[in-house]
Amino acid sequence: MDPEVKRLLEETHALAKDNHQMLRAIRRDQWLGFIGRIIVWAIVLALPLYLYQQYLQPFVEKFSSTSGISTSGPFGFPTSVELQKLINSFKAVP
Repeated sequence: MDPEVKRLLEETHALAKDNHQMLRAIRRDQWLGFIGRIIVWAIVLALPLYLYQQYLQPFVEKFSSTSGISTSGPFGFPTSVELQKLINSFKAVP
C-alpha cells in the first residue's frame, strides 16, 4: 500500500474514533440533562404539596374543626349554605 494512502487512512480512522467519542459524550450529557430535568420538575411540583401538608394543612384543619363546617362541596370546597353558616357564626361572636 502506498505510504501516503496509508497515512490518510490512519488519519481518517483516528478522526472517526475521536468523532465517535465526542458523539457518545454528547449523548451521555443529553441523558444526564434529561434525568436532571425530571428530578428538578419533580421537586418543583412536589415541594408545594409537601409544604402544604406540613405547614398549611394543620391550620386548615384547625379552622374547619372550630367552625364546625364540613367541606362537602365539589373538590372539598364548602357550599354556599356552609359559607353562610360560617359568616353567621362569626357575626354572632361579640
